[in-house]
Amino acid sequence: MRTTYMAKPGEIERQWYVIDAEGQVLGRLAAQAAAILRGKHRPTFTPHVDAGDHVIIINADKIKLTGKKLQQKHYIRHTGHPGGLKATSYATLIKTRPELIVRKAIEGMLPHNRLGAAMAKKLKVYSGPEHPHQAQKPQAWTL
Repeated sequence: MRTTYMAKPGEIERQWYVIDAEGQVLGRLAAQAAAILRGKHRPTFTPHVDAGDHVIIINADKIKLTGKKLQQKHYIRHTGHPGGLKATSYATLIKTRPELIVRKAIEGMLPHNRLGAAMAKKLKVYSGPEHPHQAQKPQAWTL
């Protein structure tokens, strides 16, 4: 009788990948990055184990949004006080904090539990073309 292989946390060898977001559509880029963070690109994917790799996203300020999302989509947060709802349009966010747009899109595609939080820690997002992770020898990931 054969048994299904289950990856164990100690057996996983993590790699680093760089994704260039220049000219990429936000949702498609986020789906690819989330799959890498979860480890779905590996044949040893195990749903209940953090078996994914590290992802570095550069040029987050050059990401594309389709349709009218730039004006109509909003990032919403609440201060916790009555009447404390704050909404910021993506047109404003892409100028001020483009890393937040990409990070929120990817984190929304990860599991919403402790496992997803551990996966999100392996995500690094930078608005420019430079990143400080050259020592990890990241490989380029093409979409």
